[in-house]
Amino acid sequence: MQDAQFELHAQLEDRHWWFTARRRIVRRLLSLVIPPNACVIDIGCGTGANIASLVPPYRGLGIDPAGAAVARARQRFPGVEFVQGEAPAALGTRFAEGDALLMMDVLEHIAGDQDFFDKVAAAARRGAVFLITVPAGPELWSPHDEVFGHYRRYTLETLRALWQDRPLSPWLCSYYCSRLYPIIRAVRRWTAYRGRSPGWKGTDFRLPLRPLNRFLAWLFEGEAAKLEAALRRRLARGPLDEPPPYGRGSSLIAVLRKE
Repeated sequence: MQDAQFELHAQLEDRHWWFTARRRIVRRLLSLVIPPNACVIDIGCGTGANIASLVPPYRGLGIDPAGAAVARARQRFPGVEFVQGEAPAALGTRFAEGDALLMMDVLEHIAGDQDFFDKVAAAARRGAVFLITVPAGPELWSPHDEVFGHYRRYTLETLRALWQDRPLSPWLCSYYCSRLYPIIRAVRRWTAYRGRSPGWKGTDFRLPLRPLNRFLAWLFEGEAAKLEAALRRRLARGPLDEPPPYGRGSSLIAVLRKE
């Protein structure tokens, strides 16, 4: 992303319904798979709000190759450590200290997503948990994706292919942001037709009025219940042959464990 997008993130990620609800969903899922005081490494941390929201109860470290993003993160969240550089190499042996590794809407920005994912997985310690989110649905491709430098939007199958035949056990892999999918799809079709997005700096992001913003955050976060239930069943009973909690959505979320 460019500096303008990082500045936009810094302005919106503390308040916009999509960012705030996603952080709450991630926190709820992490609480099921790692204990308090575990070390969480946020790969591609951007301007820092995601990892900062987890400290405490966890020990957090953010890493991002973009100097502009890391500078903003350090300024905004001085109590969290941020490192500029490419993961995992820039952290050296410290990378293996991560009990949980976050990649929250990161992989779509990387041309060689499989090579990058393999490097990260190889450097992670055995037992480490991965929590991954990516934008979903090639049919939702719009100028918003182009402005943010996306290479792709994923399907359930293309996301699962990243860890196929690797020593990683999937605990959860599902679409989410499902309740709002019909509205998001309609907006994306309209912006694709027009050739530009209606929000700030050429994106779809625009801060709604406060009551609407709260309602949308509540609606999105409400999906956490089904995701938590599916993850609990997997943890309690082992691999389950069941469909994902949500069969469509504008994003995908996965929780994995390295064996």
